[in-house]
Amino acid sequence: MFYELATLTTAVGQTMLAVPQVAAYTRAPEARGRMIGCWRSEFGPQNRIVVLREFAARDDLESERQRALQSADPFGCGQYLTALSMESHAPFPGRPPIEVGAFGPIYEFRSYVLKPGALPETLAAWSVMLPRRTRLSRLVIAMYALDGAPRFTHIWAYRGWDERMSIRARALREHVWPPSSAPHTLTPAMVSEVYLPTENSPLQ
Repeated sequence: MFYELATLTTAVGQTMLAVPQVAAYTRAPEARGRMIGCWRSEFGPQNRIVVLREFAARDDLESERQRALQSADPFGCGQYLTALSMESHAPFPGRPPIEVGAFGPIYEFRSYVLKPGALPETLAAWSVMLPRRTRLSRLVIAMYALDGAPRFTHIWAYRGWDERMSIRARALREHVWPPSSAPHTLTPAMVSEVYLPTENSPLQ
């Protein structure tokens, strides 16, 4: 599988106006792939919609990328947009297909920029630690970028903020997290943001 993470920034007060158009765009007859999740920003940069789509083949992802780039109305909501970015990703090895359902409503997106050449060690370290860490809370996806700077993103689902804080503390206390590779494979460019699912998101 391949994944696209699209970030749509809207004018102030227009985020929720764009959401229905985004859903319709990803489900149009000519669209490829499937929408896994659609979220609006809560903690972090505001006026954002993040869309995660899954593709069986990279050609399908590239086709959708061109559909957006060549459109005068990208994602069906061009009138509301002030910025648009689209990133291509592959899942960490051995991860199961994403299961959709009501696992939130707190979804934490954590993105790290890697030092050059650090991806193989990162993947190896995560393969060891993830089975223990995912027993504590649901990992939606861990994926590494196929374009731009070497980096990866992981998305975690929590029932509430208190649960998130409790589980994070437990993971540190029990030495379940972070993986041992973290100190010497990561750059200081780390971002954590919290998003809430929109009403038409398969992941709730």
